[in-house]
Parts: sequence; C-alpha cells; structure tokens
Amino acid sequence: MQSQRPDWHFIKINPTMAIKNEGHFLTFTTKIGEIPATTDEFLQNKNNSKLLKSVSSSGNRNWGQFFALAADKIQEKYGIPVLMKFELSGTSTEVENYIDYLENN
Repeated sequence: MQSQRPDWHFIKINPTMAIKNEGHFLTFTTKIGEIPATTDEFLQNKNNSKLLKSVSSSGNRNWGQFFALAADKIQEKYGIPVLMKFELSGTSTEVENYIDYLENN
C-alpha cells in the first residue's frame, strides 16, 4: 500500500510509542484470533487509542470464525471502529477499497 500512496505517513509501532496525530490502524491477527502483544501494549496508551479513527486487520480465512478477529477484539476493548478485515496482504480490490475509503471519509 505504501508504494501506492507514497504521500501517506506509515509508522511501525512499538509498545512505548505515543502518537500525536489521528490515523487509521492496520494490524494482523496472531495465534487463534488474538491481538498481537505489541499492538495491545501500544493501544493501552489511551492517547494512542483515542487518536485512531479505525482499525483493520489481516487474517487467514482458513481460521473460519477466528479470521481477522483481532479487529473485533480491538473494537470491543478500545472502542476503535472496525473498517476492514482482509485476507493475508489483501487483494488488489481490497487495497483499492481501503485507499478509496480513507481518501473519501
């Protein structure tokens, strides 16, 4: 996605990082439908979670009901609305839809 939108600012988070600007959060689902530890620690900083307008998560549809479940758990735990769930790196259509949504909302 970064190659398609070089004008956007992408950040690789760490647990102690504090963000200063609003943004949208992309993560992955680990284990069996779990939030990655680094993601959870980052979001425990209330300033970080308050500045995030949406969360999207990758997953693998082979996991059935656990597919991209991290997004749902983040919404439940931190109140960040789910924007999208996508397979692995996302299809070209999913990436285009994601970019279109962010540009128009």
